[in-house]
Amino acid sequence: MNRLPFILILFLCFACKTDKKNEQKNTSNEKPNIVFIITDDHAYQALSAYDNTLIETPHIDRLAREGMLFKKAFVTNSICSPSRAVALTGKFSHLNSVRDNLDVFDTTQVTFPKLLQKEGYETAIYGKWHLKSEPKGFDYWEVLPDQGHYYHPELLTPKGEIKTKGYVTDVVTDKAIFYLDSLRDTSKPFMLMYNHKAPHRQWWPSMHDLEDFKFKKIPVPETLFDEYKTKSKASVEAEMRIADHMALSADNKVAPEILEKLNYEEFLDWYKGAYKERFNRLNEDEKVQWQKVYGPINEDFLRNSPKGQALTLWKYQRYMEDYLGVIKSVDRNIGRLLEYLDEKQLAENTMVVYTSDQGFFLGEHGWFDKRFMYEESFRTPLLIRYPELIAPSSLNGDLVQNIDFAPTVLDVAGVAIPEDMQGLSLVPLFDGDNTNWRDALYYHYFEYPGIHMVKRHFGVRTERYKLIRFYYDTEAWELYDLKEDPQELNNVYGNADYKEVQAEMHKRLDELRVQYEDASDSLNQDWIDKDIKRLKSLGWY
Repeated sequence: MNRLPFILILFLCFACKTDKKNEQKNTSNEKPNIVFIITDDHAYQALSAYDNTLIETPHIDRLAREGMLFKKAFVTNSICSPSRAVALTGKFSHLNSVRDNLDVFDTTQVTFPKLLQKEGYETAIYGKWHLKSEPKGFDYWEVLPDQGHYYHPELLTPKGEIKTKGYVTDVVTDKAIFYLDSLRDTSKPFMLMYNHKAPHRQWWPSMHDLEDFKFKKIPVPETLFDEYKTKSKASVEAEMRIADHMALSADNKVAPEILEKLNYEEFLDWYKGAYKERFNRLNEDEKVQWQKVYGPINEDFLRNSPKGQALTLWKYQRYMEDYLGVIKSVDRNIGRLLEYLDEKQLAENTMVVYTSDQGFFLGEHGWFDKRFMYEESFRTPLLIRYPELIAPSSLNGDLVQNIDFAPTVLDVAGVAIPEDMQGLSLVPLFDGDNTNWRDALYYHYFEYPGIHMVKRHFGVRTERYKLIRFYYDTEAWELYDLKEDPQELNNVYGNADYKEVQAEMHKRLDELRVQYEDASDSLNQDWIDKDIKRLKSLGWY
């Protein structure tokens, strides 16, 4: 029997398998793509991967099912512009040029998009930028001016401002998908920042979602009527209570003429004009649809004219109906982008990050907005899908922070992390290795005096405890036992039972202020004097 053909067949089979192995190896060695999604003011309480009491978000939840959900993700400074600067630089606000929403981002500094560009990545950003300077480190960019508008938004581009038609969340998604499908250089790995305006105030839902929550009773938080009995005056003096500071016009969509008939006073008269300006951006068909939904709401308000706690409950319900309606559009559009990645077979080699620039109060402590170091504001959603390194349905409970975003992206891309970046790569956590991980978080909020009048403060959070110092035109300390008091209702600072804990938290805070180079500059009187001069010029002081 001639064995030559048989041996030849075995050889060819072996060669074929070897080629397949090499092909797979080469594929796995390709630089990964990165899609980095930042929404604006998306509370973790309104993302069903965390809690489905308020809303179902199936498309965003998909990232948790197919990747990792971080249960303890936090920010360093709970306000829009500073949070974005932290994400880009991996540095705290006092070092990255943006301490508040009035600062201009210094685009000469090192950012992770710039470093990716140097290593052969193509980079793009579409949607919210909100850093006042022109984006740098991006091959393609189209961004909203400042906060941007929900309907028919303008966009800033390298060629100047353009006008668009449509709803902002749809527009930003269309732009992002068009980049992926028609503009990008397919010979290079890409990093796409896909940033949404939504669900930022004043929560104007898409025409598709106007009625989604209008006939649902939204559960009321236990602390909606919090009296701040043990808190410092910082909570009392903040101007973000639904009862007193939420605008019936711009926020709750009550027509100004209705308010005039009822002699209701707005917290700021500016809000009435803001409502009219936003309504006038709608085209004629949209105005008809809008009035079909909000007309009866206005008539009901005129008929019942609620007062006191009844008015607060009414405003809360209206707030949540619109806020959750806006999130529906975000979820639907993220589903569109994920489907595109699937269709083009990009999902396996793409890390998708979903986060928000901070958390948000959804009636807790009677508030809307953010800024405080309390949990609802301090925490942020974080979900990461990357099949190469993350097993499906993974959960992480370590203390992570938005200073970690830039180092993580660079690490996944195989790019050296600059030594002066203050965050840590999350990559070791992807497979559960938290050896030598941090045991505490540092926070510092600067924008005061300013809108919402939340006092300047900094603090430390460990797994169980939180210590906050309010300063500037006040001096107050607060200490919370998060295990015994997760709603942060009982300030135990000065309580003899917590004497040792308090001393240890002070020590830890001092150590972190040194570690993050924030030990003195932030309280420097020259710096504060400059802030006052700037704020006076803007009418905030």
